[in-house]
Amino acid sequence: MKASEGHIGRVFVLRLEDGDVVPDCIERFAEEKNIIVGAGCPGWRHGSGQVVVGPRDSKEMPPEPMHLPVDGAHEVVGVRYIAPGQGTTSRCSHIHAALGRSGQTLTGCLRRGVTTWLVGEAIICEIADAHVARLLDQKSGFELMEI
Repeated sequence: MKASEGHIGRVFVLRLEDGDVVPDCIERFAEEKNIIVGAGCPGWRHGSGQVVVGPRDSKEMPPEPMHLPVDGAHEVVGVRYIAPGQGTTSRCSHIHAALGRSGQTLTGCLRRGVTTWLVGEAIICEIADAHVARLLDQKSGFELMEI
């Protein structure tokens, strides 16, 4: 295990509007506010998009992701992580969420195209002085957190 200590910097509260593309608007906000490392706790009603629910075969490298469509409005709670990526100005973010509808829950990694239905809320906590980055791992093909 590796670790890096930081401290809470700024805290932001966001309201997402109907039709906002969730990953894009949070990433754009982080860039506008120059949030280098942060974690978010989004909660919103979800309209459409896809979720990655795991690799088809966990022994295969690089893994083949399984994408499931998300149709209709869902209640969603998730955690998003923002960190520097490859290059000096890029940011990477990663969001895992649980989506519920009609007594069923779908949990996975949200992908582009996930939109807000009606309204969404997010809290972003900036983590100052943490020395982390999300870098491409050649074996898995994933951008993994490096300390």
